[in-house]
Amino acid sequence: MNGQKTLRGTVCAILGGVCWGVSGTVGQYLFTQKGIDSGWLTVVRMLCAGAILLAAAALRYPREVSGIWRDKKAARRLILFALFGILPCQYAYLEAIRCSNSATATVLQYLGQALVLFWACLKGRRLPCGKESLALVLALGGVFLLSTHGSFTALYLAPGALFWGMMAALALFLYTTLPGKLLETYPAPVCTGYGMLLGGIALCLLLRAWTYEVTPDFVTVLGVAEIVLVGTAAAFTLYLQGVSDLGGVKASLFACSEPVSAALCAGLWLKTRFAVEDIAGMVMIILMAALLALPEKKKEALR
Repeated sequence: MNGQKTLRGTVCAILGGVCWGVSGTVGQYLFTQKGIDSGWLTVVRMLCAGAILLAAAALRYPREVSGIWRDKKAARRLILFALFGILPCQYAYLEAIRCSNSATATVLQYLGQALVLFWACLKGRRLPCGKESLALVLALGGVFLLSTHGSFTALYLAPGALFWGMMAALALFLYTTLPGKLLETYPAPVCTGYGMLLGGIALCLLLRAWTYEVTPDFVTVLGVAEIVLVGTAAAFTLYLQGVSDLGGVKASLFACSEPVSAALCAGLWLKTRFAVEDIAGMVMIILMAALLALPEKKKEALR
């Protein structure tokens, strides 16, 4: 039974990452081929995915879905999580894709893990350990190669892509740190469902998304549906199953299939070309994420 559980968790975590990676490439297609606005797509994605996740959560956790609003402290944290965690994370990521490509945007977003490490060291008033120091070096080296191709005088990555990629990384950091004990008290589907819905409503009002003129054809509708159903609802559900079966450490390692699948999908489908320096930079940042996901040796010895 343990073997079957491990296999299921591994497959689900990998598939969750693949779903995220592929949906990023679908977003790239909608921006470049269909002229869809990234803000409008973010609003639609968050509203639809939030409604789906919340409806599913209501069937499984009916008390928590209604009870979270009676907990004033949790409600305040949920609103902060929605407005300053989920909303910028979703919007900045799609903007980074629009300015570059799905693979580059995904890899740059992973730098948020380095910011989480920096914050942990700052709070703990300590220096990074050997593994963490290596991860930071890989992160800096990866960004340097992606943005300059090794040149000290020229910027090869578009300034907008670099800016929104860094914003996506910062948003991922906030997305990770803002919930705090909220996720220890309330199920993740409840928090994420409400967060998506609230963030979608706020962004819709901020961008006045109803004023956008969108005349989608069948392919556009299909692409948006893939991003909502596969790239958000299904990906999140699969990854959570992986976390449940394997634990967060191993699940996050297998979810590194996201940038790999994004790069493969962009290259094979959209014919996006990557220089050797791009590939090297991506590999360095993926290794950074893998290093930070690995448990400490002392903890492994206790298991």
